[in-house]
Amino acid sequence: MLIQMFEKPLGMRDDFPSIVKRKSKLSAAGIQIMEQFGYEMLQTPSLEYYETIGKISAISDNQLFKLLDNQGQTLVLRPDMTSPIARVAASKLLKEKMPVRLGYYSNVFRAQLREGGRPAEFEQMGVELIGDESLYADAEVILLATEILRKLRVESGRIVIGHTQLLQEVLRGYGLEEAVIEKLRAEMVAKNKVAYENLVDDLSILPDAKTSLLKVMNATRLDDWEPLVDDSNDVQRSLFNDMVKLKSILDRNGLEEFVTYDLSFTSHMTYYTGMVFEIYGEGSGFPLGNGGRYDGLMRQFGLHVGATGFGLRVDRLLEAMPVEVEQSQQTLILFNEENEEKAHEKAKNLRETGVTVTLQFTPAVKAQTEFSSLFSKVIRLDGEENG
Repeated sequence: MLIQMFEKPLGMRDDFPSIVKRKSKLSAAGIQIMEQFGYEMLQTPSLEYYETIGKISAISDNQLFKLLDNQGQTLVLRPDMTSPIARVAASKLLKEKMPVRLGYYSNVFRAQLREGGRPAEFEQMGVELIGDESLYADAEVILLATEILRKLRVESGRIVIGHTQLLQEVLRGYGLEEAVIEKLRAEMVAKNKVAYENLVDDLSILPDAKTSLLKVMNATRLDDWEPLVDDSNDVQRSLFNDMVKLKSILDRNGLEEFVTYDLSFTSHMTYYTGMVFEIYGEGSGFPLGNGGRYDGLMRQFGLHVGATGFGLRVDRLLEAMPVEVEQSQQTLILFNEENEEKAHEKAKNLRETGVTVTLQFTPAVKAQTEFSSLFSKVIRLDGEENG
């Protein structure tokens, strides 16, 4: 029982003061940039209805935290932010303002298996641009995400871009059944090249088609995509041309060296319908964030408009950000019963000048030996001052 007293629920963790301070700076920097790009910050409730957000969130059912309210309705702790924001955007309040640009900095919740070792609650920061179907909206959210990384001084930022719909159309061009396409996509999501190649080898198609299918997994430049696009298929050609235009915009904005165009890249999030991307940075072994176009999700709320956006994982950003060694600039004022009033007056005056001041009631000699190493200046109201 004594051990359980100090344990936390699976996947939950405490943030100590140094982490809270870094998160506060990260939040302020990210929100500032989002607002500079014209995005308004939005906060949605932690609890949503399972029948709406829970079922359409693209997070597997066994990862949802569920509970019942006193009316017998099943609720979930929000597993992502895109679905709740889509719900809000589809409301009458915002529907008449299209397009809308909404930003967020919020906690999300995903239950973890005991052997998973991953957080079940974490913070996300990101944006949703709803009501714009153009590739220029896709370019905007990518440029915004990279600007946040630059502001946070994340080194070796790298972006991998794919296209969910174009990949689907290319695979269909080989005459494959939908069930087979889903198996191939599953191995692409898992980035399991060997399993993908084995699936292709087992297909009953012509050798040339197999060779071409194998190239899909290795198409990591737009030049590699083009031979796999069927020129007689207007949909494929149009989608590919959009990607060429997107690359041109990103290149003009200095991202040419940082972007990989991978045709086999796709997402496990099933609501993505167009361009998708993941962001990586030195210092974290996992993607820092991901995003893309999700026009299909909006239709589930009765809104037939385009939508695109991204989310960044705050815990992973902290891993990739440089750790700044800060010198403590805090002042400690020691006081006793006789000079308590004087201590509060001095602290007030110092704080008005921007100084961080801690007041401590304690015998002066004892306190000085215990606390002096933690503060840049220690003031004893008997006249002695250190630091």
